[in-house]
Amino acid sequence: MTSAYAADLVLPVQQRPWPGLDVTGVRILVTGFGVSGYAVADQTMQRGARVLVVDGQDTPELRERAQILEVLGVEVRLGAEQTTALPADREIDLVVTSPGWRPTQPLLAEAAAAGIPVWSEVELARRMQSADGPAWLGVTGTNGKTTTVTMLESILRAAGLRAVACGNVGLPVIEAALDPEGYDVLALELSSFQLHWTEHLDCEAAAVLNVSADHLDWHGGAEEYARAKGRIFEGVRTACIYNTADEVTRRLVEEADVVDGARAVGLTLGTPGPSELGLVEDILVDRAFHPDRHRAAAELGRLEDLAHLGARGAGPHVLLDALAAAALARAHGVPAHAVRDGLRAYEMGAHRAQVIATIDGITYVDDTKATNPAAAAASLRAAERIVWIAGGDTKGADVGELVAASRERLVGAVLLGEDATPFTEALARHAPEVPVRRIDPGDTGDAPGRTRLMEAAVLAARDLASAGDVVLLAPAAASIDQFRDYAERGDLFAAAVTRRPGATA
Repeated sequence: MTSAYAADLVLPVQQRPWPGLDVTGVRILVTGFGVSGYAVADQTMQRGARVLVVDGQDTPELRERAQILEVLGVEVRLGAEQTTALPADREIDLVVTSPGWRPTQPLLAEAAAAGIPVWSEVELARRMQSADGPAWLGVTGTNGKTTTVTMLESILRAAGLRAVACGNVGLPVIEAALDPEGYDVLALELSSFQLHWTEHLDCEAAAVLNVSADHLDWHGGAEEYARAKGRIFEGVRTACIYNTADEVTRRLVEEADVVDGARAVGLTLGTPGPSELGLVEDILVDRAFHPDRHRAAAELGRLEDLAHLGARGAGPHVLLDALAAAALARAHGVPAHAVRDGLRAYEMGAHRAQVIATIDGITYVDDTKATNPAAAAASLRAAERIVWIAGGDTKGADVGELVAASRERLVGAVLLGEDATPFTEALARHAPEVPVRRIDPGDTGDAPGRTRLMEAAVLAARDLASAGDVVLLAPAAASIDQFRDYAERGDLFAAAVTRRPGATA
């Protein structure tokens, strides 16, 4: 062991050199034993760290997961009493926290007060990744993150690169960053929670798709939420990508501390100017990375290449996601033909504007992932005549503007939720002519009750729809008041639709 290397191992972890951070001997506390927490414990233990994991839940699934790591030397402590304070029986050098833990959580607050660094899994991955590791292309935004990063993954692979979508979707970042075979590029989906705990990202290029009110209780307000999103631009080397129609995203680019030479690249559904990507009639074009961008543009694809991504072709929000993915890929040097090929090959993920079936000329679409008004608004813009299945826990969000903007498209509304008042009042005020069916909440404490609820909703929507209409599950609300999660809500919708006679996918 060289003297310089030995000296590095004596330094506090936050002062140790990186990239290629050596965690040998570091006493790490992992808070939260979900997918990312398990990955952090596994990857750091393998590299010589002394790891303790705590989680407030104590379930059979977590105990089984704990047994696997405990055989390898990781200690796991489960139960609410383990998360109220730092462990009294050991010293801690670093806390790596689950993105869901709030800064005010007592254990994290105690660590911060004691001067112990609190990092996200993403921050740790960035420091541990070697200097010659994969490039990072980052995506955040209130809506559209998963679609964009999975489109980006498809484009990068079409270019012959070894790439993977990771972060808030797919692999944990630390597994992708330290993969022994080595990726060329990581397509990172990052939530505001992850970004809050991350100081160094240094992405090659990054995009903020949009910013609308969400998770304000966690962050403490709209400005703090937007600031967390803007962290993705810190240290960008090539391009900060923003939505020209969203002033918040523009401001975040203007305020970002980037590497000299990094450019702002705008996205628009209109004709793009220099340093923008957009649409010219039915063609997706790039005037940001084309070598003669002031006088010419590169063709990246056509609307027909994306026609399979919606009941009536790709909606405006899907087109913006595609442009964002294309911009990130182009920032990495991907040729235009690979953008086209990647978009053609892309298949929309489950529960994201997913066409379930067509019955008697009526198309049924599952966009249960639209859990807030902004996401639902994007979904509702994708068709001309819609029977809207909506409702759930709005978490205090106002749906009035959403209903007013969608009024001309609505031919009916079917309302779920323990409390449908936000929707009934908004519809009565802004779209009184739209027929509304309220589904009796009944008892949804078990699977049969939840199945009954969704069966009734699909039948009510069918009665309101005519041939050529779209029945759209885009709830604009969370699912937790009646379903296990948004995925179960979508699965039950799909099951109810496909059980109807005459269903054709």
